[in-house]
Amino acid sequence: MDRTAKQFIAVIVPILILQAIMLGYIFNAFYTHSATDIRAHGVSTTRSQAAVVEEYLAQGTNILWFAAESVDFMLEKDEKNEDIVRYLVGATTQMQEQFDENFTGIYGYINGEYMDGAGWVPPEGYEPAERQWYIEAQEAENEMIISDPYVDAQTGEAVVSFSQMLSDDKSVVALDVTLNEIQKITEQMTMDGAGYGFIVDRNGLVIAHKDKGEIGRNYLEDPDKAVLMDAVMNSRNGKTGLTVDGEKSTIFSEQIVKNWYVIIVANDKQLFNNTRQQLYTSIILTVIIDIVIILFAVIAARRILKAEQRDEESRKRLEKMNINIIRSLASTIDAKDRYTSGHSRRVAEYAVKIAKKMGMSEEEQNVVFITGILHDVGKIRVPEEVINKPGKLTNEEFDQIKTHPVSGYHILHGIHEDPRIGYGSKYHHERYDGRGYPNGLAGENIPRIARIIAVADAYDAMASDRSYRKALPQDVVRKEILEGKGTQFDPEIADVMLEIIDEDKDYELRQKDETISRVLIVDDDEEFLNEIEEILGEMNNIEVIKARSEQAAMQYIRDGNMDLILMDYEISDKDGFELFERIRDIRNIPVIFMIEDKSKGIISRIRELKIEDYLTKPLNPAITRETVYGVLRSDASGEKTVY
Repeated sequence: MDRTAKQFIAVIVPILILQAIMLGYIFNAFYTHSATDIRAHGVSTTRSQAAVVEEYLAQGTNILWFAAESVDFMLEKDEKNEDIVRYLVGATTQMQEQFDENFTGIYGYINGEYMDGAGWVPPEGYEPAERQWYIEAQEAENEMIISDPYVDAQTGEAVVSFSQMLSDDKSVVALDVTLNEIQKITEQMTMDGAGYGFIVDRNGLVIAHKDKGEIGRNYLEDPDKAVLMDAVMNSRNGKTGLTVDGEKSTIFSEQIVKNWYVIIVANDKQLFNNTRQQLYTSIILTVIIDIVIILFAVIAARRILKAEQRDEESRKRLEKMNINIIRSLASTIDAKDRYTSGHSRRVAEYAVKIAKKMGMSEEEQNVVFITGILHDVGKIRVPEEVINKPGKLTNEEFDQIKTHPVSGYHILHGIHEDPRIGYGSKYHHERYDGRGYPNGLAGENIPRIARIIAVADAYDAMASDRSYRKALPQDVVRKEILEGKGTQFDPEIADVMLEIIDEDKDYELRQKDETISRVLIVDDDEEFLNEIEEILGEMNNIEVIKARSEQAAMQYIRDGNMDLILMDYEISDKDGFELFERIRDIRNIPVIFMIEDKSKGIISRIRELKIEDYLTKPLNPAITRETVYGVLRSDASGEKTVY
């Protein structure tokens, strides 16, 4: 071996050794980081699936809550048992048609009599007061109870019962929900195609499983499965490593309502298979040419970035969903008062302006916004006839109005973890001088968030139309805020509101006049056009334009400022989807299809094109009006909903 060769070897060997060390370090770090990201993604995926399950169960809670409130109201009115039965039957039918057929029926032990909305007749000797749903509701007093699930011996389906004791402390209303929909959700649970999912309750009972044959098994009674359950119950970060069926696996878990556990079991070989393959390939290619190191790093960075972007998008979607739910709840509350449409939204906006000027953080401003949106949630407990009474309220009626901050506090205290939101609702009618309600607090003893809402609430009351007057002029509103400093309002917050008023030169901060929405109806059947026009004629602020042909419709769309289009699926034997795409090429106008063909292909096509909604013929007037109202409202707010 000559000297040159020796020198080459002397140079290349250390380089190769150093490169091997460097590559070993780089790829080991990459694998560790990727494994961490995959596990973090698994935790996020499991939490998302758990949120879907909890949201489904929340539908049952909401339905039973509404039914319990309704039956309570009927009991207060001393209505007959047969009237209550009729209500339960109607509510059950409506629930199954509009929500989910798995919600099997509303029933209860009311006024000393068993009543069943599904028409089930109990066998002789059946004692409702001895049933678990009744006993648990009695023990929980005013809290809604979700019972431990059980498996129906005949159908093999998992069932859970919701129950609520009524205000007479004797009657109980309940709802049974078959967990078929949760089974469907569970069957789709994987870690990007790896592993399988299942749900168990606190007692180890399998409620849902990708393998339906596992439903009804008690994993705490199975020695092998008990090890898995012990690992899940003792997991503190939502993931744990465990050998399952002889293979190393990662267990992702999330605890939800009633101490249920949503679990995804992923075999590590499958979970990290792609990562390992990429790693080995990259090592070989990097040894051949160093440039592959750069390429691999770029690919890895991009993939990591995409994973982070997916997590961020999931977080934003969840935040957006929460805000939409809050806005919908506020709209429901405002809808009880025909004179204060949009009140909660405006109060929230004004309150945030105040908070921003006061230098509050973005997190605090967000809390202020949610509080403003929900500050009147307690009005859901006040009779509508009292809220909308045009004349002077009696002392008893005013006392009912005074209860809404207290009701709002207890509602929000139970559904939101931030106590400031509940305090904002409870104390927003307190006065700085101590002459407010419900507790007569004074000065800074009133929580600051409630003092902010109080100013924003009073401002909107004056800057909005009421049944007995139009919105007050801006100078009058300013004078009232100024005169209320130190008596009705916190002086510092009142001064901030006065600054905002002075900056609002054109008096933009006020209730806006309602606009007329133009609705174009496209159908070649004149009689059907007239029918829809008559249905929509009962809605306020709607102008109906009719078109009997595709040409007429396109002309209206080009020439007019349409807010919504109701379009027949077939117009003169032409495909309505083609017309829809032509419309979208011209203007982005929300469209509602009217269809007779309810086949899977048609419905799938509507969803693929992201058409706002559809109605089925023959049209139901109430559903038609509500659909039109919902699409117009979502379009006005900029929040599109695709059905």
